[in-house]
Amino acid sequence: MTEISAAKGLAVLGAGKMGGILLEAFLKHGLVAPAQVFATVRQTSSERRSISSAQITLGTDNRAAAKNAEVILICVKPLAVGAVLDEIHSELNEHKLVISIAAAVSTEYMEKRVGGNVPVLRAMPNTPSMVGEGITAICKGKHATAKHLELARKLFDAVGKTVVVDEKHMDAVTGLSGSGPAFLYIILESLAEGGVKMGLSRELATLLAAQTMLGAAKVVLETGHHPALLKDTVTTPAGCTIDGILELEEGKLRVTLIKAVVKASQRAKELLFTDKES
Repeated sequence: MTEISAAKGLAVLGAGKMGGILLEAFLKHGLVAPAQVFATVRQTSSERRSISSAQITLGTDNRAAAKNAEVILICVKPLAVGAVLDEIHSELNEHKLVISIAAAVSTEYMEKRVGGNVPVLRAMPNTPSMVGEGITAICKGKHATAKHLELARKLFDAVGKTVVVDEKHMDAVTGLSGSGPAFLYIILESLAEGGVKMGLSRELATLLAAQTMLGAAKVVLETGHHPALLKDTVTTPAGCTIDGILELEEGKLRVTLIKAVVKASQRAKELLFTDKES
């Protein structure tokens, strides 16, 4: 089971923002034929327009979509996952794979909801997936196999990098790479504002800040060097960078970012538990 069967295909339940991003990437990379995609959306024109160009089966009936697919990708809000599983559980069996990208929803919760020996995976992609630079963490439930993980990795590699983690780390993943882009946009915006303060145009300052952030991240990924070591290569004795770093330390940027990840991770643990049925 290394690719989606041409005879059965893929259901994307909730092909909105992230679901639409993933579906577009799967189609672009030829991981599934358009004729074998069954997607559902709410009855809103914006969601329909976003995927109407693809030759896929599009509707609002989750059960019908799940019936026709061997891989079911659930892309709804955490509190809606239970209702979706209840809706489709009669169409599931040990030969189908359910993948949820909802934060906080454990594989145990999903397995209990659907019953039987249905293979279940949990995934956490992030929004840079829209430009093919995402990072997705995946973990498997007790009925999923290494082949199911292999299939999931092949799918999510279409939008960036994919890592397999223990499920106990998924909330931390949500707080770091799931919420992280928002934290980085604030940093990027602030760097650009500094450039504007010093006389640069906003367009140029934003370009300089964005490319600098992108380049710095690429150096970390390609060299494998610790960020602290790379920081030291930029920081020359009695130079301008150390003065800037002192300002960052005085402003407690480091501890603030750590606390932001911790807070977002803690919040991720709570998302499902306002569902009184769980």
